[in-house]
Amino acid sequence: MAISSTGIGSNLPVDSIVSQLMAVERKPASLLEAATTTMKSQLSTYGQLQSYVSALQDKSRAMADTTLWSQTVATSSDATVASVTTGTNTAAGSYSLTVSQLAVAQTVSSTAVPGKTHNVGQGKLTIELGSWTGDPATFGLKAGSSSVTIDINEGESSLAAVRDKINAAGAGVVATVIYDATGARLSIRSTETGVANGFRISAEETVAGDDGASLSMFAYDGPTAGTGMTENMKAQDAKAKLNGLDIVSPSNTLSDVADGLTIKLLKKSETPIDLSVAQDTESMKTAVNDFVKAYNDLSSFIQTQTKYNADSKVAGKLQGDRTVIGLQSQMREILRGVNTSPKTLRTLSDAGIEVQKDGFSIAVNSKKLNAALADPAEMKKLFMSGDSSNEGTWGIMSRFNTMAKNALSVEGPLTTRQEGIQASIKRNNDRVADMEVRLASTEERLRKQYQTLDTNMAKLNALSSYVSTQLSSLG
Repeated sequence: MAISSTGIGSNLPVDSIVSQLMAVERKPASLLEAATTTMKSQLSTYGQLQSYVSALQDKSRAMADTTLWSQTVATSSDATVASVTTGTNTAAGSYSLTVSQLAVAQTVSSTAVPGKTHNVGQGKLTIELGSWTGDPATFGLKAGSSSVTIDINEGESSLAAVRDKINAAGAGVVATVIYDATGARLSIRSTETGVANGFRISAEETVAGDDGASLSMFAYDGPTAGTGMTENMKAQDAKAKLNGLDIVSPSNTLSDVADGLTIKLLKKSETPIDLSVAQDTESMKTAVNDFVKAYNDLSSFIQTQTKYNADSKVAGKLQGDRTVIGLQSQMREILRGVNTSPKTLRTLSDAGIEVQKDGFSIAVNSKKLNAALADPAEMKKLFMSGDSSNEGTWGIMSRFNTMAKNALSVEGPLTTRQEGIQASIKRNNDRVADMEVRLASTEERLRKQYQTLDTNMAKLNALSSYVSTQLSSLG
């Protein structure tokens, strides 16, 4: 008689016995899986660590940038008259500015036609850039420029089409259709301001337009020509005085009147306004505070992940990790480093960046920082690289930047450690997979053994019953 369910024949809890035996057999695999979970957690923690190191690199690199310590900021006493910006080479100083005239682009307009689709004729328009001088005004071609001829053919002779043809020609002017009470007019304006950027337009007619319109309506040969387009605005240069010196410019943006200084003229003002240029200490303070935060974020993270909490009896995920402890040691060493290049500022503490009592965080001493920023050149020496052959002259921020760069490199300690953890995870997974095959075989063997036991016990029980029956019969 076959046993259909293991345990019936023997009356034993076979499933429970096999489960307990397999739990013992599976203990090594469980330990490997627990170790893998721990290593995956470490790998995730290393990813966070990398982001903190990257942030520290960004902020230290910003402080090791030469432009930071030469930055200036400019202000205008009347921003409606002129705005002012500075470049990398602008020296601190002050200026007095008056504006007697703004630069203007030449603008002319045609007579009105019924609408933009009106046929204005066919032929050629020739546009030349240059200046109008004298009385009566005469035209002089702009140096380096050449005339541009625009063909107006059949199917492109509407007012709108002429506008588009002019704009596509790159002739140094821009055309627009403007509507007023009398109809649509073509307005043409120089793309650049200044006397030298005026223009002249000549027309050659081949086919007349509708209602007496023709291309001659777009000709312009000076303000006193009497035919063609009408001058609405005369081209003129900007005129100003900077510290009493006459300035004449074809543009309202003065970018070459002082080293690194750009002045944008906005309106006339015979009353002098003041322009001032000073060191951009606010940007410098921001850079210092950003670095302090990045350092503290990284230092605090390392502190948390490597310590053991005696109260909760829980260790940080990276406790005892030599790679992280080594990184922490480098940070503290650089923090207390000395740069022999500057005359007065040789340590971070001299510049107002001080180590706190806990030993791993830093803070800004505003009073010392403000005093140090009075001499940005010294701050620059303290933070930026010095003589490559003399380690004592290396900038403090350059050292932090190099440390972070090396740590994050392809062959750096952080990357190498992550690769090591990943390799260990793979080995564990492979070992567990092999064990699972063996465990499945072991479980199958145990169940077969108990099934055989069930069968034998069933036979014995049947024999016992038979013997008992026979003995009862004899009695």
